[in-house]
Amino acid sequence: MFHENTSADCLSTLTTSTEDGAFQTKGHNTRILSPEEAERLANDRVLVSDFKQLKLEKEAQKNWDLFYKRNSTNFFKDRHWTTREFQELKACREFADQKLTILEAGCGVGNCLFPLLEEDLNIFAYACDFSPRAVEYKNSLYSTERCKVFQCDLTKDDLLENIPADSVDVVTLIFVLSAIHPDKMHLVLKNIYKVLKPGKCVLFRDYGLYDHAMLRFKSGSKLGENFYVRQDGTRSYFFTTEFLSQLFRAEGYEEVVNEYVHRETVNRKEDLRVPRVFLQSKFQKPFSKT
Repeated sequence: MFHENTSADCLSTLTTSTEDGAFQTKGHNTRILSPEEAERLANDRVLVSDFKQLKLEKEAQKNWDLFYKRNSTNFFKDRHWTTREFQELKACREFADQKLTILEAGCGVGNCLFPLLEEDLNIFAYACDFSPRAVEYKNSLYSTERCKVFQCDLTKDDLLENIPADSVDVVTLIFVLSAIHPDKMHLVLKNIYKVLKPGKCVLFRDYGLYDHAMLRFKSGSKLGENFYVRQDGTRSYFFTTEFLSQLFRAEGYEEVVNEYVHRETVNRKEDLRVPRVFLQSKFQKPFSKT
């Protein structure tokens, strides 16, 4: 069921009903905060010390390794929504059963990768993650004929050591860039650019400004503007469409789609409605870099 909202202040907003009965909207507007939320964010000015910030950067890999040790493969739900929401994975084919080569940058333990391989038999996937522990987990669908999985720090390890230049049809960057320091995000995009075919796209989904997770951080968790640290030492950035667009365009990409997804998650047990905000975007490598 689709609901088109054509009011002037909600231009290009599309509302859809989801499988669990909740509603989500897509558009270019940031979420409107309540007065209490706005006040709380405005008063949260104290940043984590430079010493601790350097320590968090140095220990980023260790913290993610510990995360996967604690949570094994159980923390993230398998992302069967990927082909549903990113029709590009199907639409970019020139014919129905064309073989696609994809790169899942930041694959974790394969919650997005393996549902894709299961749903689409004509995909070969490269998949990499920062955490050595994450890439050690193997699913029953794992086959060297269908995927190549490797450990990689996307901010410094050259993807060309594992993937040929200009060979990938689609790159997925799903809840990955937010875990990287904003000063280093451009290095990830530069790295990915080298292996993406001209004319092909990066599919991006990550946390958006004023997502519920951002509002839950307690005082003393702030690292910088829209950037926070969790109790386990992993970090999270919350994107605006403007910041993301600038980031990609500076590395030579062209913007195709860049919008907020506003979703209301319902906790029926506690009768709570939780406002989630994500950014879902698509950026293309041009046929010739200008």
